[in-house]
This record gives sequence, structure tokens and C-alpha cells, in this order.
Amino acid sequence: MRNHHETSRLDALHQLKLLDTPASESFDRITRMASQIFGLPVAAVSLTDHDRQWFKSRVGVDHYSIPRAGAPCAEVTETTRLLVIEDFLEDSDYAESPLGRAGTRFYAGAPLVTNDGYGLGALCVLGTEPRKASSAELAALTDLAAMVMSQIKLQHAFGRIDPVSGMPTRNQFREDLIDLGRDHAGEQYFAVVVDLAREDQISRITRAMGAARVDRMVHEGAQALRAALGPDRSAYQIGTAQFAFISPSGVEQSEYIELLRTGLETMRASSSVRFVTNVAIGVRSFAAGSVSADDLIRGATSAAQDARDTEGSIALYSPARDTAHRRQYGLLQDFGAALEAGDQLRLVYQPRINLSTGDCIGAEALLRWHHPLLGDVSPGEFIPIIEQTSLARPTTQWVLDTAMDQLAAWKRGGLAITLSANISAANLSEADLCERITTGLTARELSFGDLEIELTESAIMDHPDQALDVLQSLKDAGVGLAIDDFGTGQSSLAYLQRLPAQIVKIDQTFIRDLTEATGSDFVLVETMISLAHRLGYRVVAEGIETGEAAAILKELACEEAQGFWFARPMEAARFVAWLSERRKAARSMPCAA
Repeated sequence: MRNHHETSRLDALHQLKLLDTPASESFDRITRMASQIFGLPVAAVSLTDHDRQWFKSRVGVDHYSIPRAGAPCAEVTETTRLLVIEDFLEDSDYAESPLGRAGTRFYAGAPLVTNDGYGLGALCVLGTEPRKASSAELAALTDLAAMVMSQIKLQHAFGRIDPVSGMPTRNQFREDLIDLGRDHAGEQYFAVVVDLAREDQISRITRAMGAARVDRMVHEGAQALRAALGPDRSAYQIGTAQFAFISPSGVEQSEYIELLRTGLETMRASSSVRFVTNVAIGVRSFAAGSVSADDLIRGATSAAQDARDTEGSIALYSPARDTAHRRQYGLLQDFGAALEAGDQLRLVYQPRINLSTGDCIGAEALLRWHHPLLGDVSPGEFIPIIEQTSLARPTTQWVLDTAMDQLAAWKRGGLAITLSANISAANLSEADLCERITTGLTARELSFGDLEIELTESAIMDHPDQALDVLQSLKDAGVGLAIDDFGTGQSSLAYLQRLPAQIVKIDQTFIRDLTEATGSDFVLVETMISLAHRLGYRVVAEGIETGEAAAILKELACEEAQGFWFARPMEAARFVAWLSERRKAARSMPCAA
């Protein structure tokens, strides 16, 4: 037990990165004060290493260290108690010690103790004459020792040592990687990031149990990682619940991954929250000095995130995945500027066709983005990213305003048509959404029924109560409502029948391969249309690409359809021209392209 405590104590000392560092005035000031209070020529901040006493600060001492054996500061460290030796010559333990033989007669030392109870060393004063120490002097020495510990935390821990795990932080990891690149350039290593829990899991623990429970999880993880790495290896805390370390030089990849896998299982088993979190490990190989410290940390962290979708929860850094992640982030940054630019975003319009008559009775407004450098960016790429951020509200508002402006312009030109626009799950939390829509319609002298709002089934089921309130408010105002991508979500029949929508839009994945009135695709679509009708919905089929599919859907009594068979999404002017041509031909060819 003693050996284990000493190992942990030395680990705590070494993690502070204090040993063999330059002198510091902030420590020297305290040491001088101790010397002055006692009126003695020698004082020091002494740190107890495994075989030496090293002086971080010293007054009246020429050397930087002395052997640990026989040093009174070692006893203070081990006991973490104040020690006074009034006369070395009368003390059997220290009379023949190196200090005693060197002429020291008096010693007083106050312990330097971490929050975890580990002794680091002592603040000590020494004299060449025997003497007693008054209670006031000893109280002052104790206070000054506490000041030394505060200075350690302030000067060396702030931004360098995490107070919960006791590990060096990201800043220290970054600097050590830079040193590694300088001192061992070209040598091969692995940077490893251990992610204890996802952000949502940390949030859940905090809400249910408090921040102290997360601290305990981090402390447990730090202890398990230190035990696995041993006292001679450094680990770092680089995030709320993320640790990092560097492999030994030149290890073989497959063997090292297997070693990490064993360590991962041990860490999982030692966690008191293992049933509500999942540990993931990201690994990035590198040649020292060949990649910047910041990029190396970023890549290993990215691999840890990828590991959550990988069997075994360990993932190697993938340049391809990393490029995709960086592109997504770049698009997210650029989209905010696109909202303000005025010339990058636009709406295109895809017709909705009445299958019985062939008439175009509406259109869906679809957002498009022409990036100044990347060109046209697919909405399937940028919209899912935007919906998860604060850009969701201004994006939806831009779409609604632009769609309503276009509706008003068409109405002034004599074109009466219903236009549908999409909102996202994030918009359901906006208390003023319904008011913004109705106010916008009123300001443009539009009827509330001119606009139809589309919301995906998945978005509805992610926020069922909010969705019900928002949709009911819009229906009460007279705004049309449609459930988009019907069939792809997880909604129950009991919930569907409560939704105050008028339209369901069957997702194109069910329509794309619909080529004949037999087979599983036909049965599934037939069942969905029949179910929707029984629940009181009008049905729109999306993604019609063939005349066969249009004919089958018409036979199944599907009311409306949209897709490339009828028309691709078009610019506003082209849509008006297409519609004019369509209406001329509608009587003779109601369902042709």
C-alpha cells in the first residue's frame, strides 16, 4: 500500500511539470519572506523526488538539490506534517545526516500538500545554531507553505493542469508535441485520444446528478488511464471528458491497437457510469515534426468521434473522413455569409400535379446555394448541417420571406397558385413561428391558404408535443400543412391521426422503383395511400420519374405527384413559362411530360 501511495505521489509531482524548471520570482518572494520571519540565512521550497530533494526556490543555498536519504524534507513529505528539529546534534535521526554533518543545527519545515493529500515537499528554513520556534513563527511558515501551493496552482496549473483529473491540459500537450517534433524529428508515433462520453451523455449526467458526478467520472477515467500507462508515461486532459497520450516510438500498429482494445475494456469496467456512457478511442499515426500539434490533436479527436460509429469503438484517423468533416465545417461557416450576401441563395420551384386532371395546382419552393468558390452545393449536403445550428431560424425565415415575396409577385401578375415551403425540427422551438408566417402573409396581402408548410415526419417525431402545438396554431390560422417524407419516420398511427395536417407526401424512396402493379413496392405504396386516406389526408407522391409510376399512382387514387417525369425544379421565370405551356397542353395530355 505504501509503495502504491508513493507511486501515486510521484505521479502527482511529475504531472505538475515543476521539477528542473527555472527559478521564479513568485516562489522566491515567499522563500525570502520565510527567511526574514525566522531571521535565518537559509530557506527553500524543496520538492521530494524519488531520490533527491530538488529546490524550486532557495535562499542561502548554492546547490539545486541534495539526496533524499536523510533529508528532513523527505519526512515532511511522507507524513505531510510540520516538522521542527531544534538541534540536529541532539536528534538521533538527523545528527549524522548530510545536513547535520554540514553544520545545520536547526530545521523547520511545513508540508506542501495537493488537494488529493499527496505531499510534494516542504517550505523549510534552516540555521547553524540550535533554537526553538515560536507558535507565531510556525503559523506563519504554515501559511507561507499554503501560499506556495496556491502559487503552484496559479502559475503552473492554470492552463496547464486540470484541477479535476490532475492531468496536464491541452496547452501542455500541444507544447510537448512541439518538443517531441524538435527532439525526435521523423520518429513514428501514435497520438491517442480517449473520449469517455458524448456531449449529450455528459449533459444528461449533469442534469440528473449534477456536475460533481461528471467530475467523478473524469477522475475515475484519469486514474484508470494513469494505471494503464504507468508512472513514466504522460497523459493529458484535452477536453471535458477527453484524454490524450502518445505511444512509445516505433510500435507496430496492429499490436498497439490490440493493446488499446484491452485497455479500453479495462477502462469501461472501472467506470461507475459505464451503463450510461460509451468510451471511444481515436488513433492517429504521425512522424514527429511532420504535422502541426494543433492539426494532430484535431485529427486524433476527429478519429475518436468516428469511433462511436465503429464496431469496437476504436478508429484510426481517416484523411477522407477528415476532409469531409472539414468541408462540412467550412460550408457551415460560409453559409452565414451567404445569408447576408444576397446573391448566393435562391429558390427554385418544382410543380405539383393533380394526377386526375394533369393540372399543375401548386409548387414546392426548394432552397439552392451557389457557393462563390465551390459552385452549386447540394441541399442534401448543406441543409442537414444548418438545421443543427443557430442558422436554422434565419435560413427558414429567408426561405419563407422569399417564397411569400414570389407568391405576391405572381398574384399581382394574375397567377394564383399554392406554394409550399419547408421548415425544420429546430423551428418548432420558436414560439413566434406561426405569428411570423401569418404576419408575413398579411403584409403581402396574401391569403393564408396560399402558403403550405411542410415538416418531415422525423422532425415531427423528434419534437412531438411542440410539433402538435405549432401545426395546430398554423391550421387554426388557415395555413396549409403537409407531412413530408412520409413513411421514413417512426410515427405511430395513434399520433398520426392527431396531427392537424391535410397532406402527406410519400417519400421518393418508396416510389423510385415503382414500375408495375405487383411486387412489394406496389403493396407498400398501396397500403400507405390507403392508410393516409383513412386518416383523412390528401396524398402527394414524390420522386415520380416514369410514366408507369404516374399511371400506377393514379390507379391507386393518389391525388397529387411531383418529380422529374413532370418537371425538374425551375427558376421562377422558367416556372411561369412552363406552367403556361402546361396549361395549353393539359386537356390533351394530362399526365405526360
